[in-house]
Amino acid sequence: MPVVAARGIAGTSTAEIAKRAGISHAYLFRLFPTKSDLAVALVERANQRIYDAFAAAAARTAGSGEEKLHAMGLAYSELLEDRELLLVQLHSHAAAAEDEALRAAARKGFERLVALVERESGADRVIIGRFFATGMLMNVMAALDAGSLSDHWADVLANYCRTDDLP
Repeated sequence: MPVVAARGIAGTSTAEIAKRAGISHAYLFRLFPTKSDLAVALVERANQRIYDAFAAAAARTAGSGEEKLHAMGLAYSELLEDRELLLVQLHSHAAAAEDEALRAAARKGFERLVALVERESGADRVIIGRFFATGMLMNVMAALDAGSLSDHWADVLANYCRTDDLP
């Protein structure tokens, strides 16, 4: 994940990934026959981390569906502190435009997350859509390190993403 986070899926060689993982290039290809297979595994791993964080947040929140939704939003905000996870997500979304297997894995991840958020929060489609749209804006703001800026545009968008205002 660290190598792909730094350089993207297309910009990272499998030899570099194998070296960083401490395995031979040949063994990497035994585990993942194609670079696409490796990328899918990374996306699935990232998606599972998000799913697990959402599920844990909902499970430890005894309140209403709205409180569970808020808890899942806070959990996502905490996940964004992991820059590698954030960058793997962003790179995978970009690469999914050209890679059908990666696109399918990303879609499956969203399918599972939406089902979890719907089930735990009981929220309607509009609220669920707003929840995920806010998460995507949070991704962009985190990638741009907009929280470190005092520019008007950053303040406007950061206020929209404040964790105490999450749905």
